Amino acid sequence: MNLILVVLCISLTLLLTNDVYATTIQLEEPRRIVAMGDLHGDLHNTKKILRLAGLINDKDHWSGGDTIYVQTGDVLDRGTDTIELYDLIQRLRSEAPEQGGLVIPLLGNHEIMNLAGDWRYVTKKEMATFGGHSKRVEAFQPDGFIGEYLVQLNMTTKVGGTVFCHGGINPEFAKKGVDQINDNVRQDLLRYMASGADPHGVFGGHGPTWYRGYALDDEPGICAVADKALAYMKADRMVMGHTVQRDGEIRTRCNGKIILVDIGISWVYGGFVGALEIIGDQVTAIYEHTRVPLPPRQEDRTHQEL
Repeated sequence: MNLILVVLCISLTLLLTNDVYATTIQLEEPRRIVAMGDLHGDLHNTKKILRLAGLINDKDHWSGGDTIYVQTGDVLDRGTDTIELYDLIQRLRSEAPEQGGLVIPLLGNHEIMNLAGDWRYVTKKEMATFGGHSKRVEAFQPDGFIGEYLVQLNMTTKVGGTVFCHGGINPEFAKKGVDQINDNVRQDLLRYMASGADPHGVFGGHGPTWYRGYALDDEPGICAVADKALAYMKADRMVMGHTVQRDGEIRTRCNGKIILVDIGISWVYGGFVGALEIIGDQVTAIYEHTRVPLPPRQEDRTHQEL
């Protein structure tokens, strides 16, 4: 399939399913939002958390009613369940609207890396689940069964007053707004894939899938940066994954304006169980045996990982 035809197919799909791929979701009244961070190839723990949050039943079908579920990227790499995880997310995305719900998967840096052929974190066992290297290459092409899905995804979304992304949106990108960020992704992603992961613009080290300032830089300095970014996007808070919280706890910074949800869900990082719930101004960390209201602001114990 040539490049122009791929772009036309993607554009048609977006027009036909604009609610699924919506960049901004306006909420007229408080609605339950559940967010999960990096899954990194762990189907078992992903299902465990989805059940804990009431989003799937014992047969793995959507049971979340009108909940909006946001997954902030990095579904793949490190673990072995890539195909099954993307199959699950796509199926839930089709089932949720039947109950008034919505599933919003976002691009993480590992989705971007794999699309561009950077497979440093692909295990041999995971490669075998595709039937070998060449089959996996085919799967991640723009018309492949995973690539076709990924090139349609947004890099960020705003639901009510909350912006979700993978790494973090600094003011340089925030001033463009979430709509323009996602437009830039769709305009440039195929070129980026063809370049072999040449880092630039929205795909570069300071772009929304890679930026770590909100997780790692000192307070209160980084909070002034966050305030500026949130003001540009007319948002109350930003939720992101990417930087692992090694103790398995969802962490807030800058008095709850920054929320870090990569808690090491994959067995590779310890297999921690948890998700974030937002209902209006009430923000709660959901764990296996407890629920913790957030903030208060918690001690910063972030750890940088690729």
